[in-house]
Amino acid sequence: MKLGLTAIALASLLTVSLNPVSSVRAQEQQSTVPDAPAPQAPPKILGAGPFTPGKGAGDIPPATGASSSAATADQSMPSPQPPVALPPPPPQPTPTILPAPGEGFQKVAATFSVNVNFVEVPVTVKDSKGNLVPGLTFRDFRVFENEVPEPLHLFTVDPFPLSIAFVIDQSLTSDVMAKVNESLGAIQGALTPYDEAAVFTYGNGAKEWTGFTGAQTNRLPAVLALAKATGTDMQVPVNDGPFAGCNIRQNGNCVDPNLQPGGSAGSGDWIKLNKEIHTLNDAILAAAKELSTRPKGRRRLIYVISDGKEYGSKATLKEVIRYLQTNKIAVYATGVGDSARWGEGYVSRIHLPFTMYDNILYKYTAATGGDLDSERGVNGIEKSYAKIAEEARTQYTLGYLSHESIYDAKYRKIEVRVNRPNTEVIAKQGYYPSAQDR
Repeated sequence: MKLGLTAIALASLLTVSLNPVSSVRAQEQQSTVPDAPAPQAPPKILGAGPFTPGKGAGDIPPATGASSSAATADQSMPSPQPPVALPPPPPQPTPTILPAPGEGFQKVAATFSVNVNFVEVPVTVKDSKGNLVPGLTFRDFRVFENEVPEPLHLFTVDPFPLSIAFVIDQSLTSDVMAKVNESLGAIQGALTPYDEAAVFTYGNGAKEWTGFTGAQTNRLPAVLALAKATGTDMQVPVNDGPFAGCNIRQNGNCVDPNLQPGGSAGSGDWIKLNKEIHTLNDAILAAAKELSTRPKGRRRLIYVISDGKEYGSKATLKEVIRYLQTNKIAVYATGVGDSARWGEGYVSRIHLPFTMYDNILYKYTAATGGDLDSERGVNGIEKSYAKIAEEARTQYTLGYLSHESIYDAKYRKIEVRVNRPNTEVIAKQGYYPSAQDR
């Protein structure tokens, strides 16, 4: 067997050695077979780092030892383009803040301290019969400043604590003054324990009886009792006859200079009468100065009980109104005497040059967003206290951020519109920016 296998092996070797051409062909066929492609690194993704299986994208440095063909492929790929800058989104209007019930005055005070261009506008809405209109929302109001619409930043219907400065006219006639004295006891009943009040009177000059004190303390009715006056009596001047001149003389001169012919009592040829003094402007300005010191978040009011006559004040109407509009003070009034008579109250608003102003209360109330109520009897005057206090307490409070510069102290006109037919809107006509807000 061994000899047979050996013979077969020798025969095969002899065959190969005898056939050299076939062996060379076999080697050529083997050399022409191409090698397998070399492993290449994956192409890079634009704008992101390499991915690691199971880890996602990360800042892992690329693997070293990549082939030259991979480097060439990386160089041929386009460079990443910078991201396209998108236009900024359009400015969104400031959302309206709707505080929870009972937190309205706190939001107003907080907004005042943060936003220096915040404007507060108390608004009263009445129907055609003079009744208050409740149930309005912020969607029913539109506010314009200098004819530019302002998006509402704050809306609340919460009642605000009141700081009221009462200004009582003591230059009224004695019969009208008696009615006012009798009605003063009803003032405290229109106020709440959260309110505070001060008392001022005027005739020939303003007088402060008390600073701000609690509305339900014993001090307020005591001060109101002390502030009562007898009023004045209108007298007919005598300018002719034995009582016109001076009947008692000394050294050729009249003993009483007021009766000197040609003086205040006049003479038979011409009349020179004493002028009435009603310093209403000075009294409102004195009350406004006291109110300007009250803390923010309180409703600042001046309540005037007068016939509206003005003569002899050092301050002008324009100066006082500007001070009121700068310090966010509203003037409410109860007209008595001549201004409360039907028809005469409107005629007295007409001013003749070089004469006394017969009624200027309506100018104060219209410019500051207050209200005017005319009453003749004691019962009507007492009801007006509660009516106006309720009106001031149940206002809609609107707030917005003014588009005007906070460094501009010019006057800014305000217009409030309500999306309800047959309604009357009572709000201040404008304001001056305050240095405290800036």
